[in-house]
Amino acid sequence: MSNGYLAGQLLIAMPQMSDPRFSRTVVYLCAHSASGAMGIVINRTFDGLTFSELLQQLEIQVKPGCESIRVHFGGPVEAGRGFVLHSTDYVHESTTQVDDEVGLTAAVDVLKAISDGDGPKNRFLALGYAGWGAGQLDAEIRENAWLTVPADADLLFGADLDHKWARAIGKLGFDYTTLSAEAGHA
Repeated sequence: MSNGYLAGQLLIAMPQMSDPRFSRTVVYLCAHSASGAMGIVINRTFDGLTFSELLQQLEIQVKPGCESIRVHFGGPVEAGRGFVLHSTDYVHESTTQVDDEVGLTAAVDVLKAISDGDGPKNRFLALGYAGWGAGQLDAEIRENAWLTVPADADLLFGADLDHKWARAIGKLGFDYTTLSAEAGHA
């Protein structure tokens, strides 16, 4: 992070976030540079589609165990496009390695591997992503819209979506109800 960019970190929506697409969300940042940022919301499900149904649509054989895998809402951009955040025990030629422990794969091959039981140990399937243009996320952080914390496997891959936002803020070590909506600058 010496370059000032936040890839591999979690963005936490401030309590006063008014955009309903991001209210009380936690976003894992997969990429962040001078040209923009891309992340996956990690605490919302995608209603109306199961993993088994997704596999059927892609004409991938549905095998036992697939019914327990959830499909998540990754963000409002390209909501029909799938992404799998995963541990780096699975790497495909199309995998983008975010850091030593997390990869991002958007190829159908990872879905086949998951269905076959050969996929990554830890995984998070999402449709859509959150995206920011050049300087946009940096401006939102300066405007006090987001907090950042280091990611950890439990927050990233854990199944308890209802408490991820509060747990992520809890990593900062203070009571979020004391946060001010006003941004301060020294």
